Parts: sequence; structure tokens; C-alpha cells
Amino acid sequence: MQNVFLNWSGGKDCSLALHRLQKQGVKVEFLFTTLSKETNRVSMHGVPKELITRQAMSLGIHSRKMYLPSSESAELYNKLMQHEMQLMQARGLNTAVFGDIFLEDLKTYREEQLKAVGMNALFPLWKEKPKQLITEFIDSGFKAIVVCVNAGKLDPSFIGREINREFIRDLPAGVDVCGENGEFHTFVYDGPVFSTPVQFTKGETVLKHYPSADGNHDSDFYFLDLKHV
Repeated sequence: MQNVFLNWSGGKDCSLALHRLQKQGVKVEFLFTTLSKETNRVSMHGVPKELITRQAMSLGIHSRKMYLPSSESAELYNKLMQHEMQLMQARGLNTAVFGDIFLEDLKTYREEQLKAVGMNALFPLWKEKPKQLITEFIDSGFKAIVVCVNAGKLDPSFIGREINREFIRDLPAGVDVCGENGEFHTFVYDGPVFSTPVQFTKGETVLKHYPSADGNHDSDFYFLDLKHV
């Protein structure tokens, strides 16, 4: 049997991947999360480290965190990841699990980076229809809220909303229902894989601007500040 760890953002896709693995009898040894060294928050989700720790406690799975500096480059990221993967190997782990659905270039990148250190990649949700996945997520009893939206794709009224059928109906045309293109990100606080709900409170909504390297593809994102209780 594969000895696996799960790349964990705290959101719906990795939660559904975990649920499927557990139903198959696969034990996840670690949750692996990358955070900003400057903010102690999950990159592009904005979820604070404390809530990731609370999720892991409720799940009964060890949490491993890697901190990325604000001046992160692709070269530095790959170097840090290689070091972390070697640590995972030293613990007897040989497979990294991801909640990716259909981004081919991202899947290829992950597989190539893992192959370089002699590890495997597993994608439990790969190439399944997003509408079916989000329906499975809801019907399984998961509870999640939107914590980040791309301002170019969604308006800030979607921030803090529960992931349910009403949310799906309200999404504009062209927005993937799982947010696979980065339209939105989520925080899961309850569901079949959790022993108890993760307690939190909602803070303010913040708009952040991210300039692109060429200056032609700048992006704005709304983030909901969550606080642990």
C-alpha cells in the first residue's frame, strides 16, 4: 500500500480527496501546507496557520508546514520543496496526494518535481466533472465558506458565503463551480472527515493587489480574515 501525505490548503478539494482516500482505506500520514513566512497564512487562501492546525487536530492527522519567504522565486520554491520531500521520504512516505481537477500543466509540474526525488503523485479527483465533485462535496455533509475571490471574476458579495446549492446557482457564467481556475478559494470547517467542527469567527474583508511581472496581467483578490476561537 502507498504511504501517502496530502497537500493541504484547508479547502474543499483537498478535503474531498481526503474523504475518498479514507473510504478506500488509505491512511494519510501527514497534511502538508505551505504558508507565507511573513503572514503565517496559506498562500492564495489567506487562512491563518492556527486554523490549519485546528483542522489537523479535528482530523486526527499530523500537520507539516513549510514557510515561504515573500521574495520567493521558482528556483527557491523548488529547492525548499525538494528538501521537504526528502524529509517525507525519510519518514517512509512515497506518494504525494493533490486535489487538482483539470489543470494539465500543474499536474505535469507536480509529477516532474516528485519524480526528480523518486516520489509518486496521486490525484483522486482528476478529470472528474466539477459539477459532480461540488455536488458530492455538499451531499457528503461538508461545510465550507469562501475566503478568497478573484476580483476580476467575482464580486465581493461572494466572500464569506457557504458552499451550497444556492452558491452554485449564483455563480456567473464562465466561473468554474469548483474554482479550479482560481476564481475562489474556501475554508472547510466541518464534514465527515472531522471529529468536531473547527471554530472560527469572521473578520474584515480586505482587497489586495498583486502586480504581474510584465505589468499587463495584474490581479486583485478579496480575502476574508478568519480568526480562530
